[in-house]
Amino acid sequence: MPKKLPGDLTERLLLRLAGPYGVGLDTLVTEFQAIASQRTLQRRLAGLVSSGLVRVQGQARATRYFLQPLGTSPISGVSEGGPGSMFVPGGNDEVHIPISSVGAELKAKMRQPLALRPPVSYHRGFLDRYRPNETFYLPRAVLDHLNRIGRTPAQDQLAGTYARSILKRLLIDLSWASSKLEGNTYSLLETERLIELNEAAQGKPEFETQMILNHRNAIEFLVQAGMDDDIGINGYTIRNLHALLADNLLQNQQAVGRLRTSAVGIGGSNYLPLDGGAQLAEIFTAVLDTAAAIREPHEQAFFLMVHLPYLQPFDDVNKRVSRLAANIPFTRHNLCPLSFLHVPQRVYVDALLAVYELNRVELLCDVYVWAYQQSVERYLAVRQTLGEPDAFRLRYRNAMIAVIGHIVRTRQRPTPEQIRQAAQGQEVLEEDVQHFVRLVQQELLGLNEGNFARFRLRPSEYVRWRHGEGGSSRR
Repeated sequence: MPKKLPGDLTERLLLRLAGPYGVGLDTLVTEFQAIASQRTLQRRLAGLVSSGLVRVQGQARATRYFLQPLGTSPISGVSEGGPGSMFVPGGNDEVHIPISSVGAELKAKMRQPLALRPPVSYHRGFLDRYRPNETFYLPRAVLDHLNRIGRTPAQDQLAGTYARSILKRLLIDLSWASSKLEGNTYSLLETERLIELNEAAQGKPEFETQMILNHRNAIEFLVQAGMDDDIGINGYTIRNLHALLADNLLQNQQAVGRLRTSAVGIGGSNYLPLDGGAQLAEIFTAVLDTAAAIREPHEQAFFLMVHLPYLQPFDDVNKRVSRLAANIPFTRHNLCPLSFLHVPQRVYVDALLAVYELNRVELLCDVYVWAYQQSVERYLAVRQTLGEPDAFRLRYRNAMIAVIGHIVRTRQRPTPEQIRQAAQGQEVLEEDVQHFVRLVQQELLGLNEGNFARFRLRPSEYVRWRHGEGGSSRR
């Protein structure tokens, strides 16, 4: 029996094709198999190519389809590009983000001189009008599309399983991309060497190195503790995210992880955030309570990207907090994460300014959808090269954290006997003890500056163990 085609099939195809890398037919057939046959997709694609909305590159099985970056379409409206468009630092390729006609209007308004944009202050009604699971910033068709493409093989497994399976790549990508949006000049390769080998790039300011290392620590905090009930959309998580991201970067170290108590300004904007104090603390709680009540993961992530920067709850580092907080729903639901790779800084800033000064989210929505699609293509491809998550490690994850933590904090040698003793009381089945001891010993032997946070260790605890009796046995 022929499939009943959805009325928005063409729009879904156009939305899926947005991005600089294109999509192959095999990928489209797999993702759309529930709603359209291969022949139907080929006909639709041929029509879009003929109309000039889509272009084709390659031949036979190497054929890839790209959303045409110039012109208009039912989904894209106009394309980010032309005069004033942003470039990826360190490269010559212009990044084109398809944006809606409404998004284009907002972008134009935000690029007007400050003198033409009236001063505005924080508007509480913007938050109060939002009703979780009744109000939606992201259209239903967009939510369905993002949920479909972001599904992973770990969908029904323990929270955080998928993010841990790609953690090495995610640490590098998200640390680099989020830092780059703040003007950090580290290249992707330099970021990789810093995170994996702890080698700082020569000639870079110390604060840029610190910024990337802080991202690494904050991402590990979210991913490795993803199954904990305490980690979620709550004050504990968001404030600790800020503490990790802002560590050694604020003039007042006492402000790390603390809600601000004084006024702040926004560079390049006429937006005046709330002064610090009781009112800010009350609204901060209201923002998190509202976000926590949202059931839809993408809507929840996007809400945080809107309202945390808008409130500016901390002295600085608010945008970084919002970008990492947006990944909390994806970690908990085992959806593909959002890394912000290749998002142009200028259009991202334009989108936030539209939120600040106009309380409009459409341009930020365009950026979010494009960015998530790029992340999906990258991480699902990465995941295909990896094996399935180790069920044994998942079963004994908390026991491994407890045992490794005990060994390190008591500065013991990672011998089988010491590990076996530390494992007593951890409810490891007798038939699993030998394998458990071997895995823990492997983890301890591989423990380094770039991965100890997985086991909830403090830097000082690791350093004492590494240079003490326990660490000496690792040489």
